[in-house]
Amino acid sequence: MILVDFSGLAIATIVVNKVDDEDLLRHMILNSLRMYRNSYKDKFGELVLCCDGKNNWRRGYYPQYKANRKKKREQDTFDWAKAFEILTNVREEIQENFPYKVVQVDECEADDIIGTLCENTQEFGQYEDVMIISADKDFLQLQRFPNVRQYSPLLKKEYKEETPLVSLMEKIMKGDAGDGVPNILSDDDVFVEGRRQIPLSKKKKEAIKEDLAEGELLYAASWYRNYQRNETLIDLSKTPQRLKDQILDVFNSQDPWHNKGLVFPYLINKNMKMLIESVEEFIN
Repeated sequence: MILVDFSGLAIATIVVNKVDDEDLLRHMILNSLRMYRNSYKDKFGELVLCCDGKNNWRRGYYPQYKANRKKKREQDTFDWAKAFEILTNVREEIQENFPYKVVQVDECEADDIIGTLCENTQEFGQYEDVMIISADKDFLQLQRFPNVRQYSPLLKKEYKEETPLVSLMEKIMKGDAGDGVPNILSDDDVFVEGRRQIPLSKKKKEAIKEDLAEGELLYAASWYRNYQRNETLIDLSKTPQRLKDQILDVFNSQDPWHNKGLVFPYLINKNMKMLIESVEEFIN
């Protein structure tokens, strides 16, 4: 499988190019998909588009999740509402006219979908090579599975993580400021209230690692509640099982190959002359 972080890829295209023209954005997204499919299909198989859904379960668990990101977009002069409307249109067009699975599940981020599909390749009879197309380093943890690799469209190179579980532990301790997740010494509201985090020194990190390795009396540690908070938000194996089941149901229920004959008429209808010349790279 070639697992495409569709939301991340599309938003990065908008941010880098400040594109709000529907025809141009459609062309750029489809051309990127064509390119990645052409590069990786022989080894990894077909594209699977993994998309963010609504009503993110992480916000229900932790209301401060990505709160500042939303504020920044509201203050931005760029018309994000229009951009997201275009992305929705393009995603629906791909699902209706291209022979690729498109997985979107309410309450889930693309992260949950990619994590679940990678995890599922470890089940009996499900093993296959996986290439993740995303610049998001949250997916480095998935390299704990030996069949999983990742390519960054942003840096135009493959990410490699030799110690994915150690890297995951470090990230859980440090948190993720971009997503509004504080380090494990800081309280839930530190970012939304504009306060500084409590510094997490190297010495303190090493002491916490030792405590985690011993695994005794963790519940008594002052930081352990926040460690569990961050682990739930960051560790992709912690996606609720009910959502993992829904993701697999949506994935397994799709058989989009009958759309193969719709690609050429679609490209003609959208007057995408440059992509028409490469139509075979979308379907063969």
